[in-house]
Amino acid sequence: MQEIPMHIGGIPIIWIVIGVLALASWLVSNSLKRKFAKYSQIPVNNGLTGRDVVEKMLRENDIRDVQVSCIGGQLTDHYNPITKQINLSKEVYYGSNVAAAAVAAHEAGHAIQHEHAYIWLGLRSTLVPVVSFVSRYVMWVLIAGIFLVQTFPNLLLIGIIMFGATTLFSFVTLPVEIDASKRALAWLSTNNITAPSNHHHAESALRTAAWTYVIAALSSLATLLWYIKIFLSRR
Repeated sequence: MQEIPMHIGGIPIIWIVIGVLALASWLVSNSLKRKFAKYSQIPVNNGLTGRDVVEKMLRENDIRDVQVSCIGGQLTDHYNPITKQINLSKEVYYGSNVAAAAVAAHEAGHAIQHEHAYIWLGLRSTLVPVVSFVSRYVMWVLIAGIFLVQTFPNLLLIGIIMFGATTLFSFVTLPVEIDASKRALAWLSTNNITAPSNHHHAESALRTAAWTYVIAALSSLATLLWYIKIFLSRR
């Protein structure tokens, strides 16, 4: 059987993969910012703001216990299942455009997932406290483990397990984000918030946002494999 090459031009393949994913992450992030700025210039039907979109979407799904608030930052929008609160950035909260509507409906989609006990959201919520704890210490454990890999290899193994939890979280996040976008786009179209002439812009924005999660998950996996390679090479 032909041996699979581990290097290209003397550079480990895993480093090349991590580098390519880092570049892809930067490109997608910049693309998302450009699209948000561009689609923020396209008004939606009825002049609904992001807050209006969220409240209307929640109301039509008979959800009355979720609060909507405005927070600082750009593209910082998120749903907190613990407090049952949808936090919208200022541009989305007050914006009455395609970009704001798409983001707002996406976050409302998370609240609907929560209401209907969407299994992947439940799993992600279960992992949150674990990942929050692990994230504080994992890099220190990994760094120490790399330096002591020959004398105390189990420390690196512990770090790998910890990092594996964050990688698992990244992949569990994917179906949660994709499903929320599907719910958002279907609702925006059905309720004529976006018109046939601009609905594809909402799709484009949410698709690009989804790619940020895909690349983040793949980057986490590639990094995990790199740590595993270091652990195995100690022999």
